[in-house]
Amino acid sequence: MPESWEYTLHIPHDPRAVTVCRRTLRLILALHRLTHLADTAELLTSELVSNAVLHTKGPAALRIRYREGVLQIGAWDADPQPPEPPGKFGELTDAENGRGFALVRANSDLWGWQPLSRLGRRGKLVWCELNAA
Repeated sequence: MPESWEYTLHIPHDPRAVTVCRRTLRLILALHRLTHLADTAELLTSELVSNAVLHTKGPAALRIRYREGVLQIGAWDADPQPPEPPGKFGELTDAENGRGFALVRANSDLWGWQPLSRLGRRGKLVWCELNAA
């Protein structure tokens, strides 16, 4: 039976939480012998957690899940609204800001978002997946 696991890190509404999440992710991947995914996974984690912390108010959480050879990285925040207006979601632009979802789309095998309640609060989970092979 393949190994499956999941970690959740609850983070404060603080930009410094992005660094804590990246370092935590690297440690988890090293412990599970998935270091070959670390650079890409760290970039994806930075983008997802940055959006959760910088563009919403309230608590957030990082979820790292591995199942059937797929690493899923997700950032939950307390804002139930979609991450960006539907017409701009994931478009690549020359702007200094707003390219996060384009980077997520370009560097992951699958991504999306869904409404999700956590700790009794409505919100959303923005996630992406990397195949471990």
